[in-house]
Amino acid sequence: MFKGFYNLTSGMLTQQRNLNVVGNNLVNISTAGFKESRYTATTFDDVMYSRVGNVEKVYTEIGRQSYIRANSEISVVYDQGIPEPTGIPLDFAIMGEGFFAVQNGDGGIAYTRAGSFSLDDEGYLCFPGVGQVLDPEGQPILVTTDKLDVDAQGNLFTQNGGYLGQLGVYTFEDMDALEQDDRGFFLGDGAQPAETQQILWKYLERSNVDMIRQMTEMLTCQRALQSAASVSKMYDEVMGHSASDIGRM
Repeated sequence: MFKGFYNLTSGMLTQQRNLNVVGNNLVNISTAGFKESRYTATTFDDVMYSRVGNVEKVYTEIGRQSYIRANSEISVVYDQGIPEPTGIPLDFAIMGEGFFAVQNGDGGIAYTRAGSFSLDDEGYLCFPGVGQVLDPEGQPILVTTDKLDVDAQGNLFTQNGGYLGQLGVYTFEDMDALEQDDRGFFLGDGAQPAETQQILWKYLERSNVDMIRQMTEMLTCQRALQSAASVSKMYDEVMGHSASDIGRM
């Protein structure tokens, strides 16, 4: 009798979660190297199948109807963002796959596509507020100056031709295993130095968020959420009448 509430409530929760993801994408539309996230949901019986199934993928039927939708996953779209010239000597953009590696304060390594670097107090190349940028061997890069020359492979030279080091670009065999933190950095194991890499000097990679698509999806989610809320209110009134008026009859 009250199964409609399950459908409406799960619909509202699904749309609200999707709005949270879309909102985060729009907030970061101007963040260099940011990668768009997408929310996907599945029916609750599909989730249960994955829980009660076995290694042979033989599932047991648990019912003919699924009243609600369940959170499935938030996936990241790793499509290339548009490189934008900045003219700043410590800005770098990766063309193709891969991430810059940054030693964070906890002793771990965070990965990012945002190549807006600076120099720390010791003259090492760093990501402000996070840590030092690493070379392909996982070591910090001492440059001491922003008067540089940089080739397409990320090799850093002084203006007199002195070699300073190379920017490390790291790839992952399983990109889906990476986790994105609230700052937009990626965390995960299994990083390997890229066999080939192309670096654009004095460029930054723009976010790959499609603003028009995100705005359209936001409006769609908002309307669906409002519709579900309105129908839920009507459904509550109908159930109230069925419990009071019909009961008296």
